[in-house]
Amino acid sequence: MIGFLLKKNFFDTWDNFFKIAIINMGFLASAAFPVFVPGLLVSVPALDLLALLVGFLWCFVYLSAAALSLRRVSDYGNFGFADFLENLKAAWPAGLVLGAIVFALYMLSTIAIPFYLGMKSAIGLLFAAFIFWTMVMAVLALQFFFALRARLESRMIKAIKKCFLVFFDNPAFCVFSLFHNLFLLAICMFPVFLFVPGPAGMLLFLDEGLRLRLLKYDWLESNPVPENRKAVIRKVPPQKIPWDAILIDEREKTGSRSLKNFIFPWKD
Repeated sequence: MIGFLLKKNFFDTWDNFFKIAIINMGFLASAAFPVFVPGLLVSVPALDLLALLVGFLWCFVYLSAAALSLRRVSDYGNFGFADFLENLKAAWPAGLVLGAIVFALYMLSTIAIPFYLGMKSAIGLLFAAFIFWTMVMAVLALQFFFALRARLESRMIKAIKKCFLVFFDNPAFCVFSLFHNLFLLAICMFPVFLFVPGPAGMLLFLDEGLRLRLLKYDWLESNPVPENRKAVIRKVPPQKIPWDAILIDEREKTGSRSLKNFIFPWKD
């Protein structure tokens, strides 16, 4: 499943190269506001803080709209500028919610953890470790918040709960997804990769990863484990997911390509 996910994500990123670049350019312009504007208002602390907060939350609203748009790419579709503007109207609640959560996690990491470590006691170390690992778990789960909200659940509380359900059921996949996107973030430091993949490429990967994982639950619904007393007593191991069978249709839709097709698609 991981191999196919990487292949499909690469194909979709290549096919939508310019749209992904434009989304990333819009995000960079959005991020410039909270980075540079508060410094111009440093003489007025209240305005300085307000500009930082507004710019920070706007970046998450923008990413939420991008996730809704990129869902169409993941579903073998397309989107236009008008679709993105329409998605902004639908995306702002999710953007504000995740922005507030990330801000709270940032405050915990910069205030709460140093405070408890500063106690220089076993209790302080215990609290700091608890907060740290809670934050790690939250990051692993909530990385799918925009994708899950776009696909399954518009109600925020339920979307957050489902993020943690996905994490507890697929911990290894969540860790892989996080490190994959950290790698994409690292290569964005090089100018040649500044606009692609960028944040849009990360959102596309998370949406495609979640979409393929959801196929597992469709298969489990169609192939339930027999619930009988003997199975419980014998502790029957969990079902092995037949990804090769599940992904047959997806592989047909994605297809395969030659190097010539990547560079000159109109010649094939």
